[in-house]
Amino acid sequence: MSIKYIASSKLPTPFGTFTMHGFEDESTGKEHVALSMGDIDSGEPVLARAHSECLTGDALFSMRCDCGYQLETALSSVAKAGRGVVLYLRQEGRGIGLLNKIKAYNLQDQGADTVEANEQLGFGADMRTYDMCQPMLAHLGVKTIRLMTNNPRKVKALSEAGVNVLERVAIEVGRNPHNDGYLNTKASKLGHYLNSNVKAAANSTISHQDDDA
Repeated sequence: MSIKYIASSKLPTPFGTFTMHGFEDESTGKEHVALSMGDIDSGEPVLARAHSECLTGDALFSMRCDCGYQLETALSSVAKAGRGVVLYLRQEGRGIGLLNKIKAYNLQDQGADTVEANEQLGFGADMRTYDMCQPMLAHLGVKTIRLMTNNPRKVKALSEAGVNVLERVAIEVGRNPHNDGYLNTKASKLGHYLNSNVKAAANSTISHQDDDA
């Protein structure tokens, strides 16, 4: 995989001002972003999240998943810590793309769970890869991370990609009546560590920026 650094700029957000670093995967043309804050190249472990793009959850406030809630909690947690990095990876719909994700949602509307819907479309339950993370983190001088995720497969994939993951940090937020079944399926079929009692703080995204990761 050939990851090329492009440019950096300041990005003010409701959580604080991050530095946004742009990268291009020259083999696919996909563009990925890292949002960093504070001193992350000192060699000390860095609070981090590898967040796969979710247009519906991240930008359109969907309550069908927990992605938007997790993204905001990750940014808020980095800001509270004063240092950290969020990798925003362009692999929508667990790697199947936006339009196929909408097709999967349609199948879910008809009774399929999130894994069954992907499989009915001819895809694996999770098509994502994380090979781009190591060169992105290396460019930023990050050697070791404390990874915000509920997904043990992500910890394994990042480790196999050459990222030194010191620990997994739980990031359970956003459970609501619209995604309860989805989260239960992620726990039962994909092995995610989830507590069924975790509730959404609010329907509005920015309003729950103070949730603890």
